[in-house]
Amino acid sequence: MNSTELGDLWDRLTGTQPAPEQWLVVVTAALALIAVVPNPIWRLARNTITIAHEGGHGLVALVTGRQLSGIRLHSDTSGLTVSRGKPTGIGMILTAAAGYTAPSLLGLGGAWLLTNGRITLLLWVSTALLAAMLVMIRNVYGALTVILTGTAFLLVSWLTSSDVQSAFAYTVVWFLLLGGVRPPFELQSKRRFGGAPDSDADQLARLTHAPAVLWLFLFHAVSLCSLIGGGRWLLGW
Repeated sequence: MNSTELGDLWDRLTGTQPAPEQWLVVVTAALALIAVVPNPIWRLARNTITIAHEGGHGLVALVTGRQLSGIRLHSDTSGLTVSRGKPTGIGMILTAAAGYTAPSLLGLGGAWLLTNGRITLLLWVSTALLAAMLVMIRNVYGALTVILTGTAFLLVSWLTSSDVQSAFAYTVVWFLLLGGVRPPFELQSKRRFGGAPDSDADQLARLTHAPAVLWLFLFHAVSLCSLIGGGRWLLGW
Protein backbone atom coordinates (compact mmCIF):
# COMPACT_ATOMS: atom_id res chain seq x y z
CA MET A 1 0.00 0.00 0.00
CA ASN A 2 1.56 3.32 -1.08
CA SER A 3 1.51 6.62 0.79
CA THR A 4 -1.47 7.93 -1.17
CA GLU A 5 -3.55 4.89 -0.34
CA LEU A 6 -2.50 5.11 3.30
CA GLY A 7 -3.49 8.76 3.32
CA ASP A 8 -6.88 7.97 1.84
CA LEU A 9 -7.36 5.22 4.40
CA TRP A 10 -6.45 7.56 7.24
CA ASP A 11 -8.77 10.26 5.95
CA ARG A 12 -11.59 7.74 5.73
CA LEU A 13 -10.93 6.55 9.27
CA THR A 14 -10.65 9.96 10.90
CA GLY A 15 -13.16 11.83 8.75
CA THR A 16 -16.62 12.75 9.89
CA GLN A 17 -19.94 11.72 8.41
CA PRO A 18 -23.24 13.63 8.57
CA ALA A 19 -25.71 12.69 11.26
CA PRO A 20 -28.77 10.78 10.06
CA GLU A 21 -32.25 12.23 10.03
CA GLN A 22 -33.99 12.32 13.40
CA TRP A 23 -36.59 9.79 12.28
CA LEU A 24 -33.83 7.26 11.53
CA VAL A 25 -32.33 7.72 14.99
CA VAL A 26 -35.75 6.98 16.50
CA VAL A 27 -36.25 3.94 14.24
CA THR A 28 -32.86 2.49 15.21
CA ALA A 29 -33.75 2.98 18.87
CA ALA A 30 -37.02 1.11 18.30
CA LEU A 31 -35.18 -1.73 16.54
CA ALA A 32 -32.75 -2.02 19.43
CA LEU A 33 -35.61 -2.02 21.92
CA ILE A 34 -37.29 -4.86 20.00
CA ALA A 35 -34.06 -6.85 20.33
CA VAL A 36 -33.96 -6.29 24.11
CA VAL A 37 -37.52 -6.61 25.40
CA PRO A 38 -39.11 -9.80 23.93
CA ASN A 39 -37.51 -12.86 25.53
CA PRO A 40 -37.18 -15.00 22.35
CA ILE A 41 -35.23 -12.30 20.53
CA TRP A 42 -33.28 -11.33 23.64
CA ARG A 43 -32.01 -14.88 24.14
CA LEU A 44 -30.21 -14.59 20.79
CA ALA A 45 -29.28 -10.90 20.91
CA ARG A 46 -27.87 -11.25 24.41
CA ASN A 47 -24.81 -12.97 22.93
CA THR A 48 -23.64 -9.54 21.82
CA ILE A 49 -23.99 -8.20 25.36
CA THR A 50 -22.02 -11.20 26.62
CA ILE A 51 -19.21 -10.38 24.18
CA ALA A 52 -19.08 -6.84 25.60
CA HIS A 53 -19.35 -8.14 29.18
CA GLU A 54 -16.49 -10.62 28.91
CA GLY A 55 -14.49 -8.24 26.75
CA GLY A 56 -14.79 -5.68 29.53
CA HIS A 57 -13.38 -8.14 32.04
CA GLY A 58 -10.54 -8.99 29.69
CA LEU A 59 -9.63 -5.42 28.75
CA VAL A 60 -9.57 -4.15 32.33
CA ALA A 61 -7.56 -7.20 33.42
CA LEU A 62 -4.88 -6.28 30.88
CA VAL A 63 -4.98 -2.57 31.71
CA THR A 64 -4.51 -3.28 35.42
CA GLY A 65 -1.51 -5.53 34.78
CA ARG A 66 -3.14 -8.92 35.12
CA GLN A 67 -2.35 -11.79 32.73
CA LEU A 68 -5.35 -12.71 30.60
CA SER A 69 -5.54 -16.50 30.25
CA GLY A 70 -8.62 -16.81 28.06
CA ILE A 71 -12.28 -16.03 27.43
CA ARG A 72 -15.15 -18.46 26.87
CA LEU A 73 -18.60 -17.64 25.53
CA HIS A 74 -21.36 -20.22 25.94
CA SER A 75 -24.56 -20.93 24.03
CA ASP A 76 -26.70 -20.07 27.09
CA THR A 77 -25.25 -16.52 26.79
CA SER A 78 -23.08 -16.96 29.86
CA GLY A 79 -19.34 -16.43 29.69
CA LEU A 80 -16.11 -16.80 31.62
CA THR A 81 -12.96 -14.70 31.61
CA VAL A 82 -9.91 -16.08 33.40
CA SER A 83 -6.98 -13.89 34.37
CA ARG A 84 -3.93 -14.47 36.53
CA GLY A 85 -2.45 -12.17 39.10
CA LYS A 86 -2.93 -11.05 42.65
CA PRO A 87 -6.26 -12.49 43.86
CA THR A 88 -7.10 -9.32 45.78
CA GLY A 89 -6.52 -5.62 45.36
CA ILE A 90 -7.67 -2.86 43.05
CA GLY A 91 -6.80 -4.70 39.84
CA MET A 92 -9.00 -7.66 40.72
CA ILE A 93 -11.81 -5.37 41.93
CA LEU A 94 -11.81 -3.32 38.73
CA THR A 95 -11.68 -6.48 36.61
CA ALA A 96 -14.67 -7.98 38.40
CA ALA A 97 -16.63 -4.72 38.21
CA ALA A 98 -16.00 -4.27 34.48
CA GLY A 99 -18.34 -6.97 33.19
CA TYR A 100 -21.81 -5.64 33.93
CA THR A 101 -20.74 -2.05 33.30
CA ALA A 102 -18.90 -2.65 30.00
CA PRO A 103 -21.88 -2.83 27.56
CA SER A 104 -23.35 0.42 28.85
CA LEU A 105 -20.02 2.25 28.95
CA LEU A 106 -19.19 1.04 25.44
CA GLY A 107 -22.60 2.28 24.33
CA LEU A 108 -21.93 5.65 25.98
CA GLY A 109 -18.57 5.92 24.23
CA GLY A 110 -20.20 4.94 20.95
CA ALA A 111 -22.88 7.57 21.41
CA TRP A 112 -20.17 10.20 21.90
CA LEU A 113 -18.43 9.11 18.69
CA LEU A 114 -21.67 9.19 16.72
CA THR A 115 -22.56 12.59 18.10
CA ASN A 116 -19.25 13.81 16.71
CA GLY A 117 -19.86 12.21 13.32
CA ARG A 118 -17.28 9.43 13.73
CA ILE A 119 -19.36 6.64 12.25
CA THR A 120 -16.54 4.98 10.30
CA LEU A 121 -14.18 5.22 13.25
CA LEU A 122 -16.77 3.53 15.46
CA LEU A 123 -17.17 0.64 13.02
CA TRP A 124 -13.43 0.13 12.58
CA VAL A 125 -12.61 0.37 16.29
CA SER A 126 -15.36 -2.16 17.02
CA THR A 127 -13.93 -4.52 14.40
CA ALA A 128 -10.42 -4.14 15.84
CA LEU A 129 -11.63 -4.85 19.38
CA LEU A 130 -13.46 -7.97 18.22
CA ALA A 131 -10.35 -9.16 16.35
CA ALA A 132 -8.24 -8.64 19.47
CA MET A 133 -10.78 -10.50 21.59
CA LEU A 134 -10.83 -13.42 19.14
CA VAL A 135 -7.20 -14.14 19.96
CA MET A 136 -8.18 -14.85 23.57
CA ILE A 137 -11.27 -16.97 22.90
CA ARG A 138 -10.83 -20.55 24.09
CA ASN A 139 -13.91 -22.39 22.82
CA VAL A 140 -15.53 -23.03 19.45
CA TYR A 141 -18.89 -21.40 20.19
CA GLY A 142 -17.17 -18.29 21.47
CA ALA A 143 -14.92 -18.08 18.43
CA LEU A 144 -17.87 -18.51 16.07
CA THR A 145 -19.87 -15.82 17.85
CA VAL A 146 -17.04 -13.29 17.75
CA ILE A 147 -16.18 -14.10 14.11
CA LEU A 148 -19.78 -13.64 12.97
CA THR A 149 -20.11 -10.38 14.87
CA GLY A 150 -16.79 -9.05 13.58
CA THR A 151 -17.66 -10.08 10.03
CA ALA A 152 -20.90 -8.12 10.23
CA PHE A 153 -19.02 -4.99 11.26
CA LEU A 154 -16.37 -5.52 8.57
CA LEU A 155 -18.86 -6.06 5.76
CA VAL A 156 -20.96 -3.06 6.73
CA SER A 157 -17.93 -0.78 7.02
CA TRP A 158 -16.44 -1.83 3.66
CA LEU A 159 -19.31 -2.76 1.38
CA THR A 160 -22.32 -0.62 2.26
CA SER A 161 -23.34 2.97 1.68
CA SER A 162 -22.92 5.69 4.27
CA ASP A 163 -26.65 5.58 5.05
CA VAL A 164 -26.52 1.87 5.83
CA GLN A 165 -23.38 2.32 7.93
CA SER A 166 -25.08 5.09 9.88
CA ALA A 167 -28.22 3.03 10.53
CA PHE A 168 -26.15 0.02 11.57
CA ALA A 169 -23.91 2.05 13.90
CA TYR A 170 -26.84 3.78 15.59
CA THR A 171 -28.68 0.48 16.06
CA VAL A 172 -25.61 -1.13 17.64
CA VAL A 173 -25.05 1.76 20.04
CA TRP A 174 -28.72 1.89 21.03
CA PHE A 175 -28.60 -1.87 21.60
CA LEU A 176 -25.58 -1.57 23.90
CA LEU A 177 -27.26 1.23 25.86
CA LEU A 178 -30.62 -0.53 26.15
CA GLY A 179 -29.21 -4.05 26.40
CA GLY A 180 -26.85 -3.01 29.17
CA VAL A 181 -29.83 -2.22 31.42
CA ARG A 182 -31.41 -5.69 31.42
CA PRO A 183 -28.59 -7.98 32.76
CA PRO A 184 -28.36 -6.28 36.18
CA PHE A 185 -32.10 -6.78 36.63
CA GLU A 186 -31.73 -10.42 35.57
CA LEU A 187 -28.92 -10.88 38.09
CA GLN A 188 -30.99 -9.23 40.80
CA SER A 189 -33.87 -11.59 40.07
CA LYS A 190 -31.62 -14.67 40.16
CA ARG A 191 -30.09 -13.65 43.49
CA ARG A 192 -33.52 -13.03 44.96
CA PHE A 193 -34.31 -16.72 44.44
CA GLY A 194 -30.92 -17.98 45.56
CA GLY A 195 -29.33 -18.27 42.12
CA ALA A 196 -25.96 -17.03 40.82
CA PRO A 197 -24.13 -17.48 44.13
CA ASP A 198 -20.78 -16.71 42.49
CA SER A 199 -21.88 -13.72 40.41
CA ASP A 200 -19.70 -10.69 39.80
CA ALA A 201 -21.57 -8.84 42.57
CA ASP A 202 -20.87 -11.65 45.05
CA GLN A 203 -17.23 -11.82 44.04
CA LEU A 204 -16.94 -8.08 44.55
CA ALA A 205 -18.60 -8.41 47.94
CA ARG A 206 -15.94 -10.91 49.00
CA LEU A 207 -13.15 -8.73 47.61
CA THR A 208 -14.32 -5.47 49.19
CA HIS A 209 -16.45 -6.59 52.17
CA ALA A 210 -19.17 -4.32 50.80
CA PRO A 211 -22.58 -6.02 50.37
CA ALA A 212 -23.40 -7.47 46.98
CA VAL A 213 -26.54 -5.33 46.85
CA LEU A 214 -24.30 -2.24 46.80
CA TRP A 215 -22.50 -3.56 43.72
CA LEU A 216 -25.84 -4.35 42.11
CA PHE A 217 -26.83 -0.75 42.74
CA LEU A 218 -23.62 0.35 40.99
CA PHE A 219 -24.41 -1.84 37.97
CA HIS A 220 -27.91 -0.35 37.79
CA ALA A 221 -26.62 3.20 38.20
CA VAL A 222 -24.01 2.87 35.45
CA SER A 223 -26.42 1.27 32.98
CA LEU A 224 -29.28 3.70 33.58
CA CYS A 225 -27.08 6.81 33.62
CA SER A 226 -25.35 5.66 30.43
CA LEU A 227 -28.71 5.10 28.76
CA ILE A 228 -29.96 8.54 29.76
CA GLY A 229 -26.75 10.32 28.80
CA GLY A 230 -26.12 8.37 25.61
CA GLY A 231 -29.75 8.61 24.58
CA ARG A 232 -29.70 12.39 24.97
CA TRP A 233 -26.58 12.60 22.81
CA LEU A 234 -28.03 10.39 20.08
CA LEU A 235 -31.32 12.26 20.02
CA GLY A 236 -29.60 15.65 20.11
CA TRP A 237 -31.32 16.81 23.30
